[in-house]
Amino acid sequence: MRTHSFLTVLLWSSVFYVVHMTPSQKRTNKHLHSERITGLSENDGKTLHRTKRGWMWNQFFLLEEYTGPDTQYVGKLHTDQDKGDGNLKYILTGDGAGSLFIIDENTGDIHAAKKLDREEKSLYVLRAKAIDRKTGRQVEPESEFIIKIHDINDNEPKFTKDMYTASIPEMSGVGTSVIQVTATDADDANYGNSAKVVYSILQGQPYFSVDPETGIIKTALPDMSRENREQYQVVIQAKDMGGQMGGLSGTTTVNITLTDVNDNPPRFPQSSYQFSSPESAPPGTPLGRIKANDPDVGENAEIEYSISNGDGSDMFDIITDKDTQEGIITVKKHLDFENKVLYTLRVEATNTHPDPRFLQLGPFKDTALVKISIEDIDEAPVFSRPWYLIEVDEDAKEGSIIGQVVAQDPDIAKNAIKYSVDRHTDLDRIFNIYSGNGSLFISKPLDREETPWHNITVIATEINNPKQSSQIPVFIRILDINDHAPEFANYYETFVCENAKAGQLIQTVSAIDKDQPPRGHRFFFELVPEFAVHPNFSVVDNKDNTAGIMTRRNGYSRSKMSTYLLPIIIFDNDYPIQSSTGTLTIRVCACDSRGNMQSCSAEALLLPAGLSTGALVAILLCIIILLVLVVLFTALKRQRKKEPLIISKDDVRDNIVTYNDEGGGEEDTQAFDIGTLRNPEAREESKMRRDVIPETIFQIRRTAPLWENIDVQDFIHRRLKENDSDPAAPPYDSLATYAYEGNDSIANSLSSLESLTTEGNQDYDYLSDWGPRFKKLADMYGGEDSDRD
Repeated sequence: MRTHSFLTVLLWSSVFYVVHMTPSQKRTNKHLHSERITGLSENDGKTLHRTKRGWMWNQFFLLEEYTGPDTQYVGKLHTDQDKGDGNLKYILTGDGAGSLFIIDENTGDIHAAKKLDREEKSLYVLRAKAIDRKTGRQVEPESEFIIKIHDINDNEPKFTKDMYTASIPEMSGVGTSVIQVTATDADDANYGNSAKVVYSILQGQPYFSVDPETGIIKTALPDMSRENREQYQVVIQAKDMGGQMGGLSGTTTVNITLTDVNDNPPRFPQSSYQFSSPESAPPGTPLGRIKANDPDVGENAEIEYSISNGDGSDMFDIITDKDTQEGIITVKKHLDFENKVLYTLRVEATNTHPDPRFLQLGPFKDTALVKISIEDIDEAPVFSRPWYLIEVDEDAKEGSIIGQVVAQDPDIAKNAIKYSVDRHTDLDRIFNIYSGNGSLFISKPLDREETPWHNITVIATEINNPKQSSQIPVFIRILDINDHAPEFANYYETFVCENAKAGQLIQTVSAIDKDQPPRGHRFFFELVPEFAVHPNFSVVDNKDNTAGIMTRRNGYSRSKMSTYLLPIIIFDNDYPIQSSTGTLTIRVCACDSRGNMQSCSAEALLLPAGLSTGALVAILLCIIILLVLVVLFTALKRQRKKEPLIISKDDVRDNIVTYNDEGGGEEDTQAFDIGTLRNPEAREESKMRRDVIPETIFQIRRTAPLWENIDVQDFIHRRLKENDSDPAAPPYDSLATYAYEGNDSIANSLSSLESLTTEGNQDYDYLSDWGPRFKKLADMYGGEDSDRD
């Protein structure tokens, strides 16, 4: 329970004093007017002059948090002008006037209407004045006074945070500052000890302590180890009233973490490790992991592994896994069980970030012994070389041994091995191998000019275990043998002018050879022995693998000899010497004075002169003009208007085709029958095209018999009018005439168009009985029913 004391203050009005005063000339009229008050005395009615007087107020105090049953009395306003007759009215304005502070306008008594809190507002400024009720004028100037709220200890200290978090390196010395906590008290620090805060530790001893005045938390024990305990929770209390009995207090929690330092070396959990590896393990194969324990964390626990010594330091290696801080032992070189079966390693683990402050604790590294045993496996055969190069002459005989490959089983058992050639590398089966000893021999003839190199693969396989096999490349180089004779490099078309002089060069020849001698080619040229002394031409060897053909006499005649054949022998200088004979054809031609060929015999070369450029251009222009004329003529012909076939009524231009036989039957399809003019009994009908088989048989149109009107000219005009109006008629009029058969024919008319009177089906089987001349007609009409079905 809080105890509050109350202080009642009585506010009295001061006495009026009459002072005669001369206003300063520096004062403004406003100030003069406000400072000078004129009043009328009731006794003598004299005019009195007095200076401005102020309310004589002191600083008044009220206790906060007043909880009494009545309002708290502040003070009283009074003036000597108040006669007690109620003519004066007291008015209070300023902070809290009318709400917090109320005044009795008749008596001037001031009370606090509500409970006040100094922490909300500690000072109130108010103004007071007295007004004549009748005149409404102030009888006293307005005066200002202050009400100050006295503090009581009603607020406990509060920390700036409900919970603090701090850290400190482990192994810190005593008195090392950790963190500072701060508590504030809302009470008045200038009044009593209500706001005087003292700090103390409630939880966290004996590890930490706190300064009672500053709130700084410090370490209280030396060499606190994070590995033993990492988290600490400290409770700090802040108490006001200087920590005395009855003071208010508040608490906060501080979570303190010990951070790691590198004060622990790595240690292997065991002194030796055992691993095994098959001898076939390739370099880089991991064999196992070892790990040294370090209770530190982070970079303080980072470890580097290495092999310090041992007989296996050249065969094995160790790398550090940065994620797990483990050492991974790997194979460094190829292992061989037959060579050594056990290796010993000394592995060392070292901290990568040692702390110099703790080096006196001992070396920050540890060692362990690692033994690795090698396991024997069935290995594939091993060749004596990584590859083989064999050289063989291209004239080597079939079956000749050209080389040998050697492989052996590296295992202790030394199993037998057989050899073979990978046929994917020797599709032509040029080479073969003896399976027992690996000797390579030739199966087919060699040709360096066709294939100078052969790359094959030889396979060695264990006989007892065919799965164990290995391969080796064999490069076979074919050495050149002089087995090709030289020959002319080109086909030479040589000519000699009729007016040539003796000793004139008419042709230079060269040679080629498919062989490639190591010292290069060297060719020699000469005439065959029969032509060693040739009366017409000679061969001069230029000593540079070329030769010149020279004339030996003056003048040659085409009429006597138009062509000369000159056989030349070409030799090479390799062993054995190869030679060939090439025949050079020399034509005799007519030349100008400069030696340019103009014409030869019919078998000679084409003349290079030929037609001149102007003649060729003229010929080309003529061809273009002819083409243009042809195009214009064709275009004009298409635009020409066709003349009508019938110019006048009496002019009939018919296409008359006369047949002198009995009729061709259905084969006669070259014209349109518009009626048999010489048969007066023919029926008129709607004619259809005779060159197309009708798809539908229409009803025959009945017209007047021809014998009723025997005027042929009228008949023709009528038929022309019908054809002109027929949309299916061709674009010209045609007239077909047929010989009259007579009236007593057994078969009557043979035309299907004239014999049909209805659209019904008819039986044409009787046509088959008329003989071979009606066979086509019988086949056509006899199968019509089936076609329609």
